[in-house]
Amino acid sequence: MAVVAGVDFGTLSVRVSIVDSERGLLGSANAEYPLHRKREDPEYATQSHEDHMRALVAATREVARKSGVPADQILALALDTTGSSVIPVGKNLQPLDDYYLWCDHRAKAEAAEITAAAHREKLAAIDWCGGVYSSEWGFSKLLHWLRHNPAKRAEFVSAFEHCDMVAATLCSITDAKKVKRSVCAMGHKWMWNASLGGLPPENFLVKVDPLFAGVREKIDGEFGTSNQLAGRLSPHWAQQLGLKPGIPIPVGAFDAHWDAIGAGCRSEDIVNVVGTSTCIIGITPSVRLVPGVCGVVQGSVHPQRTGIEAGLSAVGDIFQSIATRAGTDVATLSRGLENYRAGQTGLLRITWDNGDRTVLVNPNLRGITFGWNLQTTARDEFFAAIEGTALHTRVILDRMEEHGVIVRRVINAGGIPQKNNVLNQVYANVLGRPVLVPAGNVVSLGSAIFAFLAAGVFKTVEEAQDRICPQYRVFQPQVSAKAVYDKLYALYGKVYFAFGQPQSAEFFSLLPGLIQLSESAHADAAH
Repeated sequence: MAVVAGVDFGTLSVRVSIVDSERGLLGSANAEYPLHRKREDPEYATQSHEDHMRALVAATREVARKSGVPADQILALALDTTGSSVIPVGKNLQPLDDYYLWCDHRAKAEAAEITAAAHREKLAAIDWCGGVYSSEWGFSKLLHWLRHNPAKRAEFVSAFEHCDMVAATLCSITDAKKVKRSVCAMGHKWMWNASLGGLPPENFLVKVDPLFAGVREKIDGEFGTSNQLAGRLSPHWAQQLGLKPGIPIPVGAFDAHWDAIGAGCRSEDIVNVVGTSTCIIGITPSVRLVPGVCGVVQGSVHPQRTGIEAGLSAVGDIFQSIATRAGTDVATLSRGLENYRAGQTGLLRITWDNGDRTVLVNPNLRGITFGWNLQTTARDEFFAAIEGTALHTRVILDRMEEHGVIVRRVINAGGIPQKNNVLNQVYANVLGRPVLVPAGNVVSLGSAIFAFLAAGVFKTVEEAQDRICPQYRVFQPQVSAKAVYDKLYALYGKVYFAFGQPQSAEFFSLLPGLIQLSESAHADAAH
């Protein structure tokens, strides 16, 4: 018997779980922290490092109390976070600002400049992130911060992903050069690639903007997979958390990647981690570049294999926004959805409410709904949005398979599939294959698996998965519904590429034009 702590930092809260190698989950506790948004700037999304650490302390102490496990019995702690969530730091790793959260899209212009420069300079790394650099990723966010904070530039020492910053904080590391950086985070979001010499070269970065001068050296250092240690829990933070000092903390990763491990992901599996957004995570034994798929990184999900990442920029957020506009909540809107049939609403919902992460990698898009009539209800739109997210997922899986990625199993993980059987059945019908759903909650279970590895309890990821991952509920495709969705998918594809691709000049400018008009109106009102 061995006990570890697994930590998962989500968009709105942190979950800490105590897991036993024999008995499984002993208890979990959550603590919330605020997400800072601005109505006048829908691209803005930030969070405070202090808020994160305060919530971590609260959740850790609460789960220890609930589970009754003595502090000296917890052998290791591992953590995952959202990403790319970027924080600029000064001397002694002191934050110079809040995190640019993963869903902060203010750096759209910077991302476009990086993409253009990468193609102009024939930077090989751009091919490894689908051919387009995103406003959700590290370099674009850091450049936006440098451009908009001239008074703080002199204090800038480095920038970190949330997972690396928290691990360094818990280990009381204050020298930026001694922080071990996550291959998962840096490979998927910062164009780090060991086979290409690591980070993009300095001469490329300064061609994007001279403000990048010296930045490569400041964020370069030691990069590690999650079977390596970031450090050990310092006495100060051990006292804060109520844990034993000196326990190992492995190199962290992104929440969706470890959620996939916690869901039992093996080679040639695809896991849809469905929450506020969806991260689509796969493990493949071979390296295959896929146009529009934003990350192919050796060692990012499984330390010995290649990880593939794609996703939808909003899912649960869309469901919540529909409920909010209707003056109700998601639970209320969900009642009766089991009686809906494929395509019965007459709506076609393109779920770009927060832009497109994959395969278009275009933040300048917004949600579209075709087919409204005077009797359409909010519940109809909700069901159509579920269909829309499933249809978008099919676009992504089709793109992967077209380029040789084998998809053996589809697993729906994350918080939403645990409580929404309608969504799981729609996904099975749209994708035309069985959808597996873990029978228990796997949030922070991936963190526990890597904590067990750090403590030496299990020798491999697979051994840990066999011992502690839950079994699956299986949703089989329904023949009649699949036939309807095949027809709906043909219509979805026409709209998706007509409005989302630059080659479609007639419609491509429509949504960016609306965004520009809205931003101009807000700017005029502010003055």
